[in-house]
Amino acid sequence: MNILFHILLDIIFPIFVLIGVGALLQRKIRMDLSTLSTLTVYFLLPAVCFVNIYQSKMSSELISQTLLFLILFNILLILTSMFIAKANKFDRKLTATFKNSMVLSNSGNYGLPVSELVFSANPAGMSIQIIISIFQNLLTFTYGFFNSVSAQSSGREILSKIIRLPVIYALLSAILLKGLNIQIPQFLWKPIENSSNAFLAVALVTLGAQVAFLRITRISRPIVWIVTGRLIISPFVGLLVIYSLGLTGITAQALFIASSFPTSRNSALLALEYDNYPEYASQAVLLTTVISSITVAIVVYLSKILFGNG
Repeated sequence: MNILFHILLDIIFPIFVLIGVGALLQRKIRMDLSTLSTLTVYFLLPAVCFVNIYQSKMSSELISQTLLFLILFNILLILTSMFIAKANKFDRKLTATFKNSMVLSNSGNYGLPVSELVFSANPAGMSIQIIISIFQNLLTFTYGFFNSVSAQSSGREILSKIIRLPVIYALLSAILLKGLNIQIPQFLWKPIENSSNAFLAVALVTLGAQVAFLRITRISRPIVWIVTGRLIISPFVGLLVIYSLGLTGITAQALFIASSFPTSRNSALLALEYDNYPEYASQAVLLTTVISSITVAIVVYLSKILFGNG
C-alpha cells in the first residue's frame, strides 16, 4: 500500500500535471502539434539519450545479464504483438502503432523514479534500470522508427529516414566519448544537459496537447489489446524469460518490475510524427499510465515475494 501511494504521489501525479498543462494550453492557444513533435524527436530526445548514455556507470556482469534478458524478452514481445495484430486484422498503420505501444515502455521518466524508490537501499537495481532505459532508446529509434516509417514507406526510403535521425548519431557519439574517457568541456556540456532536462516537460506537454480534444466515448478493441499487452502480457513474458535464464535476487526483481511499465510517450510521438493513428497511441499512453499505478504496485509486491530483497 505504501509503494502504491508513493507511485501515485511522486510519479503519476507530476506526469499528469504536465499533461494537464499541455491540454489546457492547446484548448486556449492551439499549439502546432507537428512543430512540437519535431522539436522533441529531432532535438530534445537526442540530448536526453546522449546524457543518459554518457553519464551511466555499469559493471560488465550487470550489462551482460541485463542485455541477454532484454534481447530475449523483446523478441518474444515483438512476436506476440505481431501475432495479436495479425489475428485482429489491423491495417498497416494501426499495426505499427499497436506494436510500438505494446513493445516500447516508459523506462525513463516513469521507470527510473520507480526503481529509485524500490531500490533505494541497493544501487544495483537502479543501474539495471539505466541499462534498460538506454536499451529502450535504441529500440525506439531502430525498431520503433522502422515500424512507424514502414507503415507508409519501404526499402530505401526507410533506411534514408532512419539514417537522417540525429538520435542515432547522439547515441553513437555518447558511446564513443564514454569509451575513450573523453571529458566534455563545461561550455558544451551545459547546453546539452539543459536540453536533456527540457525533454520531459516538452514531451508531456505535447502529449497533453494531443489529447486536449480527445473524447473516449468507448474503449476500442485495439486499446483493450494494447493495455492488456503492455500491462499484463508483458510482465508474464518477463517472468518467463527470468525463470528461463535462472536469474535471481535484485537482477530478477528489477527486470520483472521493468517489464510492467506503461507505454512509452515516444510511441505517441512517433505516431503523431508519421500520422499512424495518433489518437490510439495517445489513448494507449494515458490509459496504461493511469492503470499502471495499480498494476506496477502489484508487480513490485510480487517481485519481493518471488525474488526477495536481493
